[in-house]
Amino acid sequence: PMKVLSVGVLPLIFAYSFMAFPTTIVGLIGGANSSAYKWCQEYLSQGAWPYIVICALLIIAFAYFYTAITFNPQDIAKNVQQQGGHIQGIRPGQATVNFLQKTSTRLTLFAGIFLAILATIPSAIPRSLISIPFGASSIMIAVSVALETVRGVEAQLVMRNYKGFL
Repeated sequence: PMKVLSVGVLPLIFAYSFMAFPTTIVGLIGGANSSAYKWCQEYLSQGAWPYIVICALLIIAFAYFYTAITFNPQDIAKNVQQQGGHIQGIRPGQATVNFLQKTSTRLTLFAGIFLAILATIPSAIPRSLISIPFGASSIMIAVSVALETVRGVEAQLVMRNYKGFL
């Protein structure tokens, strides 16, 4: 089984760190009164459209990067074949590797776009309209903890021969 959102919140963390870097460096070198720092504050601060677009693209790129370094379709295909398993309709070997790679690429695109939308919604809403006291990463963490709690309770209920509550 492959997770739809296997990258978690790491692309968000990488993208936010990458976006904070120029403003921090310019502030340290040029000071808060320099024109470069003012430009960074205007165009590379949360809520600015260039920031939102660049951050969304970075999130998608980092989702692909993180998937590329953590997901190895050749190892998974080899493990499936060694355990006597197969993917229905797919030949073992290179065809399985190609199928897993293609599926991983599609899932990563979906995950990257989902994370980019989730991350840009709080930034795109004007502060005067609504004040959101939390960011996308905190939403992701809260949801994943809630889902893991439900899975844990379901596992305990199944272990004790109860039907479940969901």
